[in-house]
Amino acid sequence: MKAKLLLALAIVGASIVPAAAAGDAVRGETVFKKCMACHAVGDGARNKVGPVLNGIVGRTAGTGGDYKYSNAMVEAGAGGLAWTEDKLAEYLAAPKAMVPGTKMSFAGLKETQDIEDVIAYLATFTE
Repeated sequence: MKAKLLLALAIVGASIVPAAAAGDAVRGETVFKKCMACHAVGDGARNKVGPVLNGIVGRTAGTGGDYKYSNAMVEAGAGGLAWTEDKLAEYLAAPKAMVPGTKMSFAGLKETQDIEDVIAYLATFTE
């Protein structure tokens, strides 16, 4: 009986995978080149116009490192916004629509696959 329950839970759990899990981290590295003018990742990364994105997946918005976030981003984080894969996907599609007042001037990525890929790439960088 326990084996059947565990199997059922595994099947249900596998079906609740965030859309970004479909992303290709290798392709995401190429897509991330659009972001590199303002952001950095990896060992020795430093803030640029935007913050370092190491550890972004799962982090509370407006936190991390010694970056001076916009008031809008800090308030979004204080209001409960955390960078889950779903929230990152929404933000990367239209940053100013999701967080009005953000410093991010980039209009957003238009292709869903590009968004999924860059999220998969960012998920490879922990703090």
